[in-house]
Amino acid sequence: MIELLLRPKAHDLGDGFVVRRALPQAQARAVGPFVFLDQMGPVRFAPGQGIDVRPHPHIGLATITFLYEGEILHRDSLGFVQPIRPGEVNWMSAGKGIVHSERTRDEVRAAGGAVFGLQAWVALPLEHEESEPSFTHVPADALPRWSEGGAELTLIAGRSHGKSSPTPVLSELVYVSAAMPPGSTFKIPAEHAERAIHLADGAIELDGRTLEPGDLAVLGEGEAVARAIQPSRVALLGGAPLDAPRTIWWNFVSSRKDRLEEAKALWRAGGFERVPGDPEFIPLPEH
Repeated sequence: MIELLLRPKAHDLGDGFVVRRALPQAQARAVGPFVFLDQMGPVRFAPGQGIDVRPHPHIGLATITFLYEGEILHRDSLGFVQPIRPGEVNWMSAGKGIVHSERTRDEVRAAGGAVFGLQAWVALPLEHEESEPSFTHVPADALPRWSEGGAELTLIAGRSHGKSSPTPVLSELVYVSAAMPPGSTFKIPAEHAERAIHLADGAIELDGRTLEPGDLAVLGEGEAVARAIQPSRVALLGGAPLDAPRTIWWNFVSSRKDRLEEAKALWRAGGFERVPGDPEFIPLPEH
């Protein structure tokens, strides 16, 4: 069942805040429409410390943020200011261009605390690549939740197990979070063409192999069953294959390389809308 087992690449963003990037990698550029997956933490900040991801731009993608612990404050160039907390979903569709920042609120920073969660990027379908940007916050109690095999499941986005999430996705996809006590099982249906299992913490057995925290197991055809060896947090993600190849450069995703060059030039020239209340920005990288 496991076609590829991808070990994450770690990046330290400062103050001990480490992200583990499972996608993209040379062996797998995408799973369904998912072209990027970062595990944030787990990290515990001392009082006075926190997350400071300065305003930066996106095109051609949607970000999906889901937390297991802690809080992050989202601000964007549309004027949305929205803290996200465990079990909630922030969906931001960049379309033709959006700018946002992700920080720790002053009140939370003063006390310190934990942050642990996932941020994924979904490539927008060709017909929506240049759509108007948008932002949607989905509260935890609006998401489908159910128990199966001793595991507690949440449908973050898309459809699975006969259920549909209210997250306003634009393509055929699945994104399920599973909290698994030891001995519990998670049946992975074969309803989507491309699928992968991500383990955030704990240990699970899948296809006779033991996954470690941060691993992403890309699956072949057919049903599969994951079994928890330790208390574990697991995500199922995937969907229909991309409708065309995509290129990622920095925070930009597009089916057209000339569009990436346009976005670079626009950010360099200060042509994107700014984030109200957050005047800082991340300069365009040299490479």
